[in-house]
Amino acid sequence: MRVIPSQRRIKVWLVLLALAVLMPAMGYWRWSPGLSVEDGRHDHGTNGIWMSHRWLGDDAWFTNNDRETLRDQYRDPAFIEAELTMLADRGVVDLFPHLAPTSPVGELPGVDHDQVERFLDQAIANKQRVLPWIGGVFELHSQPANGKWRARFVGSVCALLERHPRLAGIHLNIEPWPSGNADLLVLLDELRAALPGGALLSVAAYPPPTRWQPTPEVHWDEGYFRQVARRCDHLAIMMYDTSIPLGKPYVALIDKWTQEAILWSEGTPVLLGLPCYADQAVDYHNPNVENLTNALAGVHAGLAQNDLPEHYRGVALYSLWEMDGHEWKYFDQHYRGGK
Repeated sequence: MRVIPSQRRIKVWLVLLALAVLMPAMGYWRWSPGLSVEDGRHDHGTNGIWMSHRWLGDDAWFTNNDRETLRDQYRDPAFIEAELTMLADRGVVDLFPHLAPTSPVGELPGVDHDQVERFLDQAIANKQRVLPWIGGVFELHSQPANGKWRARFVGSVCALLERHPRLAGIHLNIEPWPSGNADLLVLLDELRAALPGGALLSVAAYPPPTRWQPTPEVHWDEGYFRQVARRCDHLAIMMYDTSIPLGKPYVALIDKWTQEAILWSEGTPVLLGLPCYADQAVDYHNPNVENLTNALAGVHAGLAQNDLPEHYRGVALYSLWEMDGHEWKYFDQHYRGGK
């Protein structure tokens, strides 16, 4: 049958339309932004992990959160030994047990002081550092613009460290933490000046800006990132909660963030915080995208760009209570190199 010109033009446009759809799809399919590393070259055996409130919390926390059936387990020296030794065997030496939120007046939540010492006994035997994870929601639990709140908070932190001098320091996590906020820099300065000698000031830091989530509350620009880094002893970069819907762009972003975070950190020791959790029904985290597999692929790609700097310490896993056997196996093979 003879094809008239108008039909020919339609067919040409259909072919062009198909190419316009298929070529980007083929390009995405061929794109491989990450890197697989199974020889352990990026692992220094100095990794970190965020841990639950159960490890240090007092009786009131267990009661108020309907966790009383777990209290005796977490205070059992045999259980503590097994869990902390499992972490030490995997090169996890920086422990961030949750001790938040701070009260509106600036007081840390209650702890079981005997439990703190039991926990420290095992951690120190394993050559691990314990830095309680403190802070809370910005302008709710944490009010850095209020001088009285800052003084009470700093005093409460120092009291904890003075009562338990074997604690390595504290790990400050305030969310959100807006880029450019001067009051939080003042808080860091006041903490740094007041902490007992040798106590580390660690910060759960925000990653650089990204077009995927252009909100200043959860990203720090380069200038502010450097200001925070100069005021603390240790950074754990939270490289997740990006809202990215696809895996490969997330891998590429982790590659970029890895390079930037190490460059911007002013020589302050850095852990790269990786997602090992599955918050459901939230728009900022898709566990099929933000997971250990994709994050490690991005980290390896970023670290492969240059020689590992001295201040790169490793990765921090969020979190112990979400890690399962499959993730530990993947971590052992694709980061630890089977060590």
